[in-house]
Amino acid sequence: MTTVRRTFLKNSAAAAVAAVLPSLSLAQTPAPARREFAPQSSPWRTFEVTTRVDIVKPVGATAVWLPVPSVNSDYQQSQESNFFSNGAAQMTTDGKQGVKMLMVAFTADQAQPFVELTSRVQTQNRVTDWAQKTAPAEAPDTLRYYTRATALIPTDGIVRKTALAATQGAKTDVQKAQMLYDWTVANTYREPTVRGCGVGDIKTMLETGNLGGKCADLNAVFVGLCRSVGIPARDVYGIRLVASAFGYKELSGNPASLKGAQHCRSEVYLTGYGWVAMDPADVAKVMRLETSDWIKNISNPVVAPVNKALFGGWEGNWMAFNTAHDVALPKSSGEKLGFFMYPMAENIEGRFDPYAPDDFKYQITAKEIKA
Repeated sequence: MTTVRRTFLKNSAAAAVAAVLPSLSLAQTPAPARREFAPQSSPWRTFEVTTRVDIVKPVGATAVWLPVPSVNSDYQQSQESNFFSNGAAQMTTDGKQGVKMLMVAFTADQAQPFVELTSRVQTQNRVTDWAQKTAPAEAPDTLRYYTRATALIPTDGIVRKTALAATQGAKTDVQKAQMLYDWTVANTYREPTVRGCGVGDIKTMLETGNLGGKCADLNAVFVGLCRSVGIPARDVYGIRLVASAFGYKELSGNPASLKGAQHCRSEVYLTGYGWVAMDPADVAKVMRLETSDWIKNISNPVVAPVNKALFGGWEGNWMAFNTAHDVALPKSSGEKLGFFMYPMAENIEGRFDPYAPDDFKYQITAKEIKA
């Protein structure tokens, strides 16, 4: 690829962002005080997370699928899950990627169909010690798996061209990851009007220059760019549970009502460090929504600590469900899901809209279990 083409790719994306970003008069806005956001190694916290689904207007036979936390790692231990329902419920998986879920079938004559699922997890903060390279090596097959293309995350064409341009001069996988993280923060932006967590169609985003979206869009861009240059990367789909310990309202969940608290993060595999936490999408969220102004400068004292910490860490007030793409729901007549972190349901009229929890009635709550 020529230097002219590289320059075009970088500049065109930046220009697309600049075209939609509102002007911000710094002279009219008092400089905010520097905020703290620095998750450190912490004790495990225990949560019970409950999802309740009620089919308010059943039409014929109805099926429901609920994601069950299935990640076990150095930052989360997924423990027992219990459920009750007036339908035929069973724990199952997607049969391919090991995505755990509760599947419930309701007959056409079932009055007031409902299901309630409670899962217990333990979580803790993540932070990378960049002075230590002692993590054991991951299996080669696993690393290859997390460099693959998916339906919405291709690794060729404009994705690879963009990544190659953004990582010019990088010698190590850490340097490449940092440059791609910085590129994502600089060129994408939070778009509040996007429904749910977004779609994650990164090829369309890059081709159109429309780089606005939400977490499933922005972190997918980062993951796709990493994969395209050989860095294993994955989205991690989950939900915020409680308030941030650092006072960031946009990085918090309200445990009494977690509607809309779904949030995906990302990880990259770096030699010697293992799977490393990343979340450029949350940097964009803080820039757009944390204050009354749309912050456009990452050196802003509200943004800077978040931007720094989320390259290599994240706060343990969040629970992961899975890391899967292209998920087939068992016994579903609908198409595969790009990702699975929302309750899903369908009947003879088709699939319910998971982004309208007041129509497709569900509620998610969390409770911290103190020792």
